[in-house]
Amino acid sequence: MTDLLFISNAWAQEATAPTGGSPLSSLILIGGMFFIFYVLLIMPQKKHEKKRQEMINSLEKGDEVVTQAGIYGKVVGVAEKVITLEVSPNVKIKISRQAIAGFAEEKAA
Repeated sequence: MTDLLFISNAWAQEATAPTGGSPLSSLILIGGMFFIFYVLLIMPQKKHEKKRQEMINSLEKGDEVVTQAGIYGKVVGVAEKVITLEVSPNVKIKISRQAIAGFAEEKAA
């Protein structure tokens, strides 16, 4: 019976607390995760937004566009912040430039 007590004490003595890694390795791991997050999520979003902004700035009369609300129309007026769309004969609406989602040909295809 006393042998069992010594065995359990021996096992308890051999167990050591896990040591933590160096702070530098933790910093490198966090930096690596941020880099992957940036490359996979932030960079493509910035690229897409830049392309959309170029499309909005290049709008001119006669372009067929679709708004973010899904309204299709033909550009009949271009101002600094406002676009006038003709959505049906003799029906014109004014919308913000930022409300344009894209060209209608791209959305229909």
